[in-house]
Amino acid sequence: ELLLGIDKEVAAGRLPPHAGEGMKDFYANYRDAVLHSESETAHKSVVPIMATVLDRILLQFEDPFTFPPYHQSMREPFDYYKFGQEYIRPLLHFGKSYLGNKEHWDAIENQVQQGHNVVLFSNHQTEADPAIIALLLEGSHPYLAERMTYIAGDRVILDPFCKPFSMGRNLICVHSKKHINDDPELVEMKRRANTRALKELAVLLRCGKQLIWIAPSGGRDRPDPVTNEWTPAVFDPAAVDNMRRLVERGDVPGHMYPMALLSYNIMPPPPKVQKAIGERRLVGYHGVGLSVGSEVNFGQVSLAFPGTRNKRDAHQSVWESVREQYALLHKAVHGNEGPSASTPACSLSQPWLAT
Repeated sequence: ELLLGIDKEVAAGRLPPHAGEGMKDFYANYRDAVLHSESETAHKSVVPIMATVLDRILLQFEDPFTFPPYHQSMREPFDYYKFGQEYIRPLLHFGKSYLGNKEHWDAIENQVQQGHNVVLFSNHQTEADPAIIALLLEGSHPYLAERMTYIAGDRVILDPFCKPFSMGRNLICVHSKKHINDDPELVEMKRRANTRALKELAVLLRCGKQLIWIAPSGGRDRPDPVTNEWTPAVFDPAAVDNMRRLVERGDVPGHMYPMALLSYNIMPPPPKVQKAIGERRLVGYHGVGLSVGSEVNFGQVSLAFPGTRNKRDAHQSVWESVREQYALLHKAVHGNEGPSASTPACSLSQPWLAT
């Protein structure tokens, strides 16, 4: 009935044929991934979840939502945040997922609740990353899970298949350097939009109590074309430095942390960056990992990393911390080492199993 409903929408002209085929493919991939989990309730959950997902995607073709420079999570009359969580939840193998350095997350929560600003410099692997982050934090740090604001690129606010999930997150909407020149006629418009987004971010930071996530690489990680191995993409020095200056010039205390995320099996991106909107969604069931390192003090970073010449070069040390945490998460999840992969610098736990 669900698939026939898609055909009816296409026949009625309310849905483009390519979108209809994309929905069917999306459903099949999601169904296979969830059933692979062997959950006792998997077969009962697939159709209700995907019926809601496809309904919300169809709505974006009938009445497209336009994101402002600063978008706040839409919780009513339809709860888009919960909607995104419940869609991704069946794809996570929580028994083989790990949270790194819970004590650092405790410190971050305390800092934000005191009115401070916190910025997470992170790698980025899938469109589902915001939901994955929130799912791994909701048991131990629900305050952080719901409060986080993401610096979001134009792909997740323009693609009808992605927009319903983006609507449930707090976003600062920008145009990535990787795509800003895709259409020469839109370059100036995109630059002005980025300027407005930057002003909105500055206002938020002046108010304090902000938890900001940013991927300084400017996009999702991709596997090495030769080895097929995944590693965090190198950070753009300007992205790190610009955020550092915004935080340090604020009227309230600010803190910055390196964060590593291992999630590519859940919804891997295309092997190469695509200009066109509308990529195919391949979905999987797998363990994931999330870790945050020690707070970065850019004024002292040259002492810890002798090769660092100045604050602008400090992005290298931040990326190195992300890369090291990522390697440990990879050992735990893909190397099946679990919590035994922990080191003095990164302790792995599964707080959701204790709640």
